[in-house]
Amino acid sequence: MKNNKIALFVSLFVLIGFPIIFLFISLFTGQWSYLAWSIPPSLAAGLTGLMISLNQIKKERKVEQ
Repeated sequence: MKNNKIALFVSLFVLIGFPIIFLFISLFTGQWSYLAWSIPPSLAAGLTGLMISLNQIKKERKVEQ
């Protein structure tokens, strides 16, 4: 169960944290392509990880009951 919570946290960080990091990089450099090119991979990796980790958490809760 602990590994699934770590996976959930990492997925959320990739989904939300990476675009925020690249937003700050874009603000400092003035090159908005950093932000634009970071969003699709963040969405792909973050949503995939989020769906898989949520499914695993649901499966474990179902087995416990």
